Amino acid sequence: MEWYFAFVLLLGTVCAAMFLGVPVAFAFFGANVLGTALFIHGDIGLVLMPMEFHNAITFALAPIALFLLMGEILLQTGVAFKAIGAIDRLIARVPGRLAVVSIAGGTVFSSLSGSTIANTAILGSVLLPDMRARGYQPAISMGPIMAVGGIAMLIPPSALAVLLASLAEQSVAQLLLAGIVPGLLMAVMFVAYVVLRCTLNPNLAPAYAPDTSYLNEPFTVSWCRRGEAFWTYRYDGALKRLLNRWAPFVIYIAPLMLIFVIVVGSIFFKIAAPTEAAALGCLAALAACYFFRLFTGRIRVAGVEGAEFDWRHIFKALIETAKINTMILFIIAGSLVFSQALANSGATDGLLQVIVALDLSKLAVVVIMIMVLLFLGAFMDQVSMLLLTLPFFLLGAQSLQAVYSIDVIWLMVLMLITMEISLLTPPFGLLLYVMKGVVPFAVTLGDIVRSALPFIAIELFVLALLIAWPGLATWLPGQLR
Repeated sequence: MEWYFAFVLLLGTVCAAMFLGVPVAFAFFGANVLGTALFIHGDIGLVLMPMEFHNAITFALAPIALFLLMGEILLQTGVAFKAIGAIDRLIARVPGRLAVVSIAGGTVFSSLSGSTIANTAILGSVLLPDMRARGYQPAISMGPIMAVGGIAMLIPPSALAVLLASLAEQSVAQLLLAGIVPGLLMAVMFVAYVVLRCTLNPNLAPAYAPDTSYLNEPFTVSWCRRGEAFWTYRYDGALKRLLNRWAPFVIYIAPLMLIFVIVVGSIFFKIAAPTEAAALGCLAALAACYFFRLFTGRIRVAGVEGAEFDWRHIFKALIETAKINTMILFIIAGSLVFSQALANSGATDGLLQVIVALDLSKLAVVVIMIMVLLFLGAFMDQVSMLLLTLPFFLLGAQSLQAVYSIDVIWLMVLMLITMEISLLTPPFGLLLYVMKGVVPFAVTLGDIVRSALPFIAIELFVLALLIAWPGLATWLPGQLR
């Protein structure tokens, strides 16, 4: 069978199954059964599937599971809500203040959750009602929340980045580090756009005087027993305003940033592998929750609201992590066998030979890959488009590395940013529908899309910067080599 017939047959089987509503994992398993029967003769095709399940668990699933558990612990215990409130206190009279808070809070939570959907849903639920009450226009309230939600795909611990590196058999640590600079650059540009636009058109985000009466109150710390203050320290000196403003940051954000430092720092300084770093992150998340529980039960600080943190939230986090990881296990195993079926059919090599024969430049090859991902992203979810294109894009990048000198880590960062953009592109942009579900006022999908367009342009600009200067993505992981 010619390679292009095999290509159409296998890829068409997957696309047709997903079009009919078959879950992604089972769509790949259907194509795998067909591919192994046609191109991998004997019983070896059936033996490959349980072997890939084992490989998925031992090689790929462990860091994904632990990073997801870390994010679920912090999500289920409500830490995100407290962190956003603490950031709100630090930002005073900045144009588009609440939009800037959403970007800063979303960036912090991205470094902890790794979930674009959770990021968008939490920020939308917490901030949109207040934005609406303050007279913020939809164009400046919804866009930043959706845009910063996608940053979770870049800033570690990104579950999709771990999945991508695992399936491509590349360094998970290097890809996690490679997403930090582009993610932070994107967040800075989001803030600059919001401040500039709200400065030029104040009606988009009417200015208001935030409540600062708490700054003039004495700074107090109380030690409580059975809900009553047993011992209280009160400070009414010159530094009380500073203490009252920064106390929530020290209590709610500093411990969370310490988790990020532990995870990324242990990888960067080669103290721990990604799996071990993820386990350290889970332990640090539990320690942070215990720290918050201590402040809830024993210690009272002026201006810091209490919160409930108990083991019920941890149990729920374990249940949610198990659900997600079961799905990921099936997807990884199905994708690995699908890649092998394509390779054995000759489809992968045939397509690569066609690309070489066209004598395209490195830039042209990369742009074609990005255009394909942007097109698929308008109709498919990120996991599906990743699994469909990975056998050709990443295996092709490795095969053509001698011809085009394509850095695979750099290419994977470009793929992550492109998939992040596809989260906001209609008609299938997932974050558009998440926003539609959490927005507390009447709004059309067209309004949501229009609010996202400026941020899509910023993301495309960052993508162009990375194509022009690959060092933005490769410098930090290069320090690890």
